[in-house]
Amino acid sequence: MYRIVIPARYASTRLPGKPLIPLAGKPMLAWVYERALSCSAHEVIIATDDERIRVVAQAFGAAVEMTAAEHTSGTDRIAEVAARRGWDDHDVVVNLQGDEPSMPAELIEQVAMLLIDHSGADMATLATPIEHRDEYFDQNAVKVVTDLQGRALYFSRAPIPWFRDQVGPDGLDLLPTVARRHLGIYAYRVSALRRLAALAPTPLEQVEKLEQLRALAHGLCIQVGEATCRPGPDVNTLDDLARAAAALERSAGTR
Repeated sequence: MYRIVIPARYASTRLPGKPLIPLAGKPMLAWVYERALSCSAHEVIIATDDERIRVVAQAFGAAVEMTAAEHTSGTDRIAEVAARRGWDDHDVVVNLQGDEPSMPAELIEQVAMLLIDHSGADMATLATPIEHRDEYFDQNAVKVVTDLQGRALYFSRAPIPWFRDQVGPDGLDLLPTVARRHLGIYAYRVSALRRLAALAPTPLEQVEKLEQLRALAHGLCIQVGEATCRPGPDVNTLDDLARAAAALERSAGTR
C-alpha cells in the first residue's frame, strides 16, 4: 500500500502559476491528478501553500492539504502532510511533481514498488538512458550515476559521467550505456521524510538546486530503477509547455 502526494506551488521562477496553466483544455495540475488516480494508491493528496491552487484543485475533486509557505522543496511540503496526518514511519509515499502532466501511471506504480521491494532503501526513484547529445548537456535534464546495485551516488545538472575521450562533435557512442537521465518522481518511507524535514539544506543541494542531494549528503540510500517506459515531457520552460500540450492532445485523440 502506498500514497501519492502532489506538491504544487504557484511561485515558479520561470513559469509563474505553472500548476494552473491550461494544457489541452485542463489545468496542468488536473492532468497530474488524473494520472495519480489511475494508480493503485491508497489515497491522493495535493499539497500547496497557495489559495488559488486550492480553489482549482478542489473544483476538480482533489483532496488538498494547505502547507507552510516557507518550504523550500516538495519533500518538505510532503513531510508536513505526513506529520499532520500521523502516517506510520514504514508507510510509503510517492512524490508526484505538479509539473509532470505526462507521467505514465506505470512509472508511478513502478517507483512505489521499487521502494517496497528494497527494504534497505530510504527512497526510490527512476532513470532512463540518455540517447541524445543535447539532452546530455541540458541543465534541465538532471543526470544520475549509481553503484552496481543501483544505489544513487550523485545527481547533477552537469553532464555526468564525463566522457574524457569522447566529447567531440561526432557524438558520444557510449552515451546510452552509461549516462542516465533522472526522472523527477520519488517514493519515500515516512521515516526518511521526517529525517529530511529536520535537516537544513546542504551546500550541494543549494548549488545544484536538487533536493535529493540533501538525502545523499546525510547518508540516506536512494534506490534507482530503470524506467519501464519513457515519460512524456515535464514542464520547465515555455518550449516544454508547448511540447507537453501537443503530447496530451495526441494522447486524448487516441482514446
